[in-house]
Amino acid sequence: MGARDLHNHTHHIEHGHDHGHGHGHAGHSHVPADFGRAFAIGIVLNTAFVIVEATYGFLSGSMALVADAGHNLSDVLALLVAWGASIAAKRAPTTRFTYGYKSSTILAALANAALLLIAIGAIFYETLHRMTDPQPIEGMTVVIVASIGIAINAFTALLFMKGSKDDLNIRGAYLHMAADALVSAGVVLAGLAIIWTGALWIDPAVSLIIVAVIAWGTWGLLKDSVKMGLLGVPEGISEADVRTYLSGLAGVNEVHELHIWPMSTTETALTAHLVMPAGHPGDVFLHDIARQLNHHHQINHATIQIEQSRECAQHGSACFGADAT
Repeated sequence: MGARDLHNHTHHIEHGHDHGHGHGHAGHSHVPADFGRAFAIGIVLNTAFVIVEATYGFLSGSMALVADAGHNLSDVLALLVAWGASIAAKRAPTTRFTYGYKSSTILAALANAALLLIAIGAIFYETLHRMTDPQPIEGMTVVIVASIGIAINAFTALLFMKGSKDDLNIRGAYLHMAADALVSAGVVLAGLAIIWTGALWIDPAVSLIIVAVIAWGTWGLLKDSVKMGLLGVPEGISEADVRTYLSGLAGVNEVHELHIWPMSTTETALTAHLVMPAGHPGDVFLHDIARQLNHHHQINHATIQIEQSRECAQHGSACFGADAT
C-alpha cells in the first residue's frame, strides 16, 4: 500500500472545494490573520511621536521622555520587523523553502525581544548617569507630551490585541505598544510629581521603573521566542496528551518518533509513527486523526506513518505512510 495524503484545511470543506488529488480534505484554517492595516497605522503614528517626544525630551531636559522616545523607536523597528515577517509568512512555498517562509515570524519575535533588550540597556545606562547628575526639567512639557504618548500607544496596542493570544509575532507587537502606554503613564506621573515637589531625582527614578517594566514584559517574549526557535513544543500543547490520544486509538499498539514543533508563530506540525499490526485502517481513520489533533490539540500539520511492526522500517516490510496536513 502506497503513501497517502490527508490535507487538513477547514476552508476547503466549508466552501466545498475539491483539490482533485484523490485525497481527503478536512480541517481547519491556519492562515495568519492580516494585520497589515494595523502595522501601517502603528508605524506612522509612532514614527511621528518618536520625533516629537525626542525633540521635547531634549528641550525640556527630561530623561524620562528621552527614554520613552528611545523605547518608542525600538517599537517602530519592531513593528517593521513583525510586519515584514507576517508578509513573508504568506508567501507560497518554493522548491528550496518547501514550508514557505512561515518560520520568519519566529525570527521576528526573537528580533523584537533583542530590540527590547537593546533599548533597556541604553535607557539604563543613561539613567544611571542622570541619577548622579540630575538636570533641570520642564515638568508641564513632560506631562503634555507623555499624555499624547498614552493615547497613541494605547490605540496602537488595541489594533493588535485581538491577535496577541494566538500569534507570538503579533503578541510581540502588542507587548511593545502596551508597555509603551504604561511607560508614558509613568512619565506623566513623574512630570506631575516634579511640578509639585521640584525634586529632580524623580525623573531618572521613573526611568529606572520604566526599564523594569520593559524588562518584565520582554522576558516572557524572549523565553517563548527562544523556545520556538529551538523547535520546542508550543505553549498550550501537551506532548503527553497527544501521545495518550494517539496511543488510545483503536488498533494502535505503540506510538514512537513523536515530534511536535512550531512551523511559525501560528502553526504547529507533528510527525508520529503508529504501530498497527492489523495494517493500514484507511483514509477515514486518518481524517479523524487530523480533525482531532486540529480541534483538540491545535496541531495544523500532521504526518502519520503506519507500521505493522516496530521493525518494519529497518527491514523494509509492510509500512504505510500517511500525511495529514
